[in-house]
Amino acid sequence: MKKILLLVGFLSYTFSIAQSIKSPSEFLGYELGSAFSRHHEVVDYYKYLAATLPDQVQLVEYGKTNERRPLLLAYVSTAENIKNLENIRTEHLKNTVGQGSPDKAIVWLSYNVHGNESVSTEASMQTIYELLTNRKSLLENTVVIIDPCINPDGRDRYVNWYNENKNTPYNVDPNSKEHNEGWLSGRANHYMFDLNRDWAWLTQVESQQRLKVYNTWLPHVHVDFHEQGVDAPYYFAPAAEPYHEVITNFQRDFQVTIGKNHAKYFDKNGWFYFTKEVFDLFYPSYGDTYPLYNGAIGMTYEQGGSGRAGLGVLTRIGDTLTLKDRIAHHFTTGVSTVEVAAGNAQKLNDEFKKFYTDKNHKYKSFILNGHPNKLNALTKLLDLHQIEYGYATNASIKGFEYSSGKIKNLKTNEQSLVISTDQTKGTLAHVLFEPNAKLSDSLTYDITAWSLPYAYGLEAIASETKVNSTINNRTNVNPKSSISEDTYAYLSDWNSMQDARFLADLLKEGIKVRFTQKPFSLDGKKYGRGSLIITKSDNRNKKDFTSTLERIALKNQTALTPTSTGFVDKGNDFGSSSVSMIKKPKVAVLSGAPTSTLQFGEIWHFFEQQLQYPVTVLHDSKLYATDLEGYDVLVLPDGWYGSFLNSDKQKELKKWVKDGGKLIAMGGAINGLEGKDGFAVKTKEVKKDTTKTVALQTYDESEREGIKNLITGAIFKTKVDPTNPLAYGYSDSYFTLKLGSDSFDYLKDGTVAYLEKNTTPVAGFAGSEAKKQIAETMVFGVENYGRGQVVYMVDNPLFRGFWENGKLFFVNALFMVN
Repeated sequence: MKKILLLVGFLSYTFSIAQSIKSPSEFLGYELGSAFSRHHEVVDYYKYLAATLPDQVQLVEYGKTNERRPLLLAYVSTAENIKNLENIRTEHLKNTVGQGSPDKAIVWLSYNVHGNESVSTEASMQTIYELLTNRKSLLENTVVIIDPCINPDGRDRYVNWYNENKNTPYNVDPNSKEHNEGWLSGRANHYMFDLNRDWAWLTQVESQQRLKVYNTWLPHVHVDFHEQGVDAPYYFAPAAEPYHEVITNFQRDFQVTIGKNHAKYFDKNGWFYFTKEVFDLFYPSYGDTYPLYNGAIGMTYEQGGSGRAGLGVLTRIGDTLTLKDRIAHHFTTGVSTVEVAAGNAQKLNDEFKKFYTDKNHKYKSFILNGHPNKLNALTKLLDLHQIEYGYATNASIKGFEYSSGKIKNLKTNEQSLVISTDQTKGTLAHVLFEPNAKLSDSLTYDITAWSLPYAYGLEAIASETKVNSTINNRTNVNPKSSISEDTYAYLSDWNSMQDARFLADLLKEGIKVRFTQKPFSLDGKKYGRGSLIITKSDNRNKKDFTSTLERIALKNQTALTPTSTGFVDKGNDFGSSSVSMIKKPKVAVLSGAPTSTLQFGEIWHFFEQQLQYPVTVLHDSKLYATDLEGYDVLVLPDGWYGSFLNSDKQKELKKWVKDGGKLIAMGGAINGLEGKDGFAVKTKEVKKDTTKTVALQTYDESEREGIKNLITGAIFKTKVDPTNPLAYGYSDSYFTLKLGSDSFDYLKDGTVAYLEKNTTPVAGFAGSEAKKQIAETMVFGVENYGRGQVVYMVDNPLFRGFWENGKLFFVNALFMVN
């Protein structure tokens, strides 16, 4: 009897704690929705909940951002489930190999991936409070994982900006400053990367750290909370076409089930919403598609608002949209999602098991050959995704050849990489490697091609039969044994980003490096254009030359070949004019209003985190020759330069280039240079056929007609001049990811990569008129101008940081073009 009384007392005590926890408003000291919470205040509330209800809330810091803000996950459930959390997780993961018998639903809610879509973090606090109080019955057979803020750096950038610029009280006039962020908006992370497009490519620290934890859970349901334009009603599942063909019928149907449950609450409140439009399920690197390709019900929820909304804003129809309204909507769909999952736990478990055990993909194996550095770069990405791979034997494999688009044979050896779709992550592997994903609808929200063999510049075959492979513990060449005081020079190949990082480190350490502009042979080995030559005589005044070289080679796993002579077997000797010294360039990149924040971020991240070479960020007010003195290279990111590059700036920029500067113009920056006296670049003009009559079309047909002029991220095979320094390390062809139909005529001299007359993409969608527009146009080119050069990059080789095979073009523009 005493034990029963003690138990009743304990339950009563636990219940009273649950009832007495502070709401977000009570804890923060202001009504939720009346102000934006800074990230540290949100963290404090989650810490408070975990300390007050440790048996129901487990708080884990899974990483830190570039600006050292913590990344958190809150595990929320009943006391019994939290106590057995590890057993629940492991039993759930057994389902991926068809062995588990779990009975709990795992729901993962991700908030604020875009920093200035700031309502969702506020809503997360109200959601966790509701689950711990009024709706705690939903937790009995559900584990809810809450990431309150995926992008703390972007969120605080927006919140701090808003708090500095808002009216008091807030002003609903959309023209007020508080509704108009500047160039450096809060949407992206520290490096101006869109984290919602980085799930598959994992270029950012937030994505890398998050995926480590995500892979330990692989939830049944994942929701990514967003905001859209101020005037848009709320969007929730089901999504729009195209759906990728690997998405199962159950995943489609359950989106409908969840959507109908949301609609029930929205209808009751008279709130407007839409489904099955705009937001599709195709591109694999979103917060809804990536979970789908890993067996979850992945969904995006979009609330009207974003950085324009502030605490309240007037909409086009004269309504006022407040932060409190936005919180209410995201809170409702969040709890509704948990409600549906809780009521369908067994079904979710059964279908999750089917997803992983009922695979029937067209391609059973992907086999890749290529330079070891490129293969190593790819395997690093596969490791992050926990995609298994092995190595082939000496054989000949038949399948779809990526480079030709035909069925051919590929000769393999023990270095050939094999990725099978007969593995736990087989569906994800199929999506990332398939040659050309099938489109059910050409109207899409993002790029339509991404196949990794093209992105990494590898020779590949997709086989419809399973290819046997073995684990090959390859060891990297240790350059230590190659270093000697008696060596005349050290030689290194030039093929990959690994080689580029090696060069960057040498230059930073003050080691002088030459490169060859012509192929040569020495001691029975062939060296291609761009190969690095590091001579003892060039570095005779460098203290600790050999030990520094050895350390840098070891760090970059670079194989150095020593030679005792500069007299080559075939080609030009090391003293020839075709062997040039590489200058250590001082590089600047333009930032500010005329540039795209996202492409500026790609360049900034490339220098600091990928190449690891110093770069100066110049504000747009500094684009004058006097400010450019002392810089060897200026990078103009993609953007909108029309009014910015006025006659005075043009004159100053031309003078700087003519005096020996190197200008790298990317995307829209080329338009800003075009037509200005002295620069040769020119937009291609397509003559219209005036003999054709204009076909009338309905209003509904006009949108479909418009896609004829679009290229939605398609892959094209280009021709390359490998003798040009911009193309050192490349063969005579290159697969480029084209993001639009902007096109420029061939340069008279210096067209390096280009499209020929037939412009059908090897993967992805391109409209019929767009294909005509880009036919016979330049992709990359170099123009000599006075003592300097202008490098034109029509396509973006640094796009989202994942197009690995394009990056050497950019490096060549920095170091080889002179």
